[in-house]
Amino acid sequence: MKAEDVKKIAVIGAGDMGHGITAAFLMGGFNVVMRDIEQEYVDKGVAGIKNSFGRFKDRGRMTEEAYSDALSRLSTAVDLEEAVKDADFVIEAIPENLKLKQTVFADLDKFAPDHAVLATNTSNISVTDIASATKRADRVIGYHFFNPAVLMKLVEVIKGDESSDESVQVGYDLAEKIGKVPVTVQKDSPGFIYNRVNEPTLALLSRILEEGSPTPEEFDAAFKPIMPMAPFELMDYVGIDIAVHGLDYFAEVVSKDYQPSAALKSYLEAGNLGKKTGQGFYDWSGGRPQIDLSKATSEYDPNHLIALQVNEATKLLEEGVAETPDQIDLAMANGGGAPIGPFALAEGIGYQTLLEKLEEVHKKFPVDIFKATKTLKEKAAEA
Repeated sequence: MKAEDVKKIAVIGAGDMGHGITAAFLMGGFNVVMRDIEQEYVDKGVAGIKNSFGRFKDRGRMTEEAYSDALSRLSTAVDLEEAVKDADFVIEAIPENLKLKQTVFADLDKFAPDHAVLATNTSNISVTDIASATKRADRVIGYHFFNPAVLMKLVEVIKGDESSDESVQVGYDLAEKIGKVPVTVQKDSPGFIYNRVNEPTLALLSRILEEGSPTPEEFDAAFKPIMPMAPFELMDYVGIDIAVHGLDYFAEVVSKDYQPSAALKSYLEAGNLGKKTGQGFYDWSGGRPQIDLSKATSEYDPNHLIALQVNEATKLLEEGVAETPDQIDLAMANGGGAPIGPFALAEGIGYQTLLEKLEEVHKKFPVDIFKATKTLKEKAAEA
């Protein structure tokens, strides 16, 4: 099967990711059925799509005609079999729980046509483990959109251990058809590209918190002038619970060095999860926190975090998760707010400088995840 053979898409899950992915495919001209387990969740998802399209219309990014046309191609379902019986490409966007995903994929395998590709929008879970619940592991791929899916460009197209090149290509080409920037992840590996490259930064923040110095505000004040959201502020914004769960997962599947610190977990235990609860490292009750730039620490600077990212990115090359530095840069530049990726940054800053910065971090926190890779040392030596 090729991307041009895909006439109908089924999206399983109508939450933030599910309705965002549905909206993206509707705008790309596809017929989409969106399914959830209760009609009220489906209705909420439809309202979310209308809200997104309404904002596009107000800003002149969508005509009245395009708005009506897109919604005319949307259908909904609660019954799973009904939703996928004539779908060519199915995207699962349900909570990050392996057992739950495996149950759904076993059903998708039964109900979807034999030719259909089954894609999982997982952000971390092994695609191979999800595919094991089916009898068509060659037609199961990872398909990781970023939130909000209707706006964010990056789609990580992940090859499970048994995914066929054809299935991966179908996912890649479909993402391009709807105006996204697909990046192929060659090997099913925790965190894929984007989350994996960013995770050592979270591990560092967790350890700094445990040390008690610098404080989150002192740390953030050093970064705020060059980024829209400083690191601790961003963790508050996304949710401290998300950060802790991510570190727990990486501690389990990558290295125990990722274990979240007691200081970080104390926020979770107290229910202070950041913006969503009104309190985290900062008080959000009056809106966006004001960070006092005069408190900036001199102990850390942006190159420390870039060094961590570049080092982790070289691990992805060494492990065969990505084939080229360009692929990693493309993913990093399109998955978040960074204008360029870590390797492009490294060329500008200099690998020797970044190696020195990484060694400073490793001296403070002598754990393996902060140790320079062979590739980074070689690149520094070449400079």
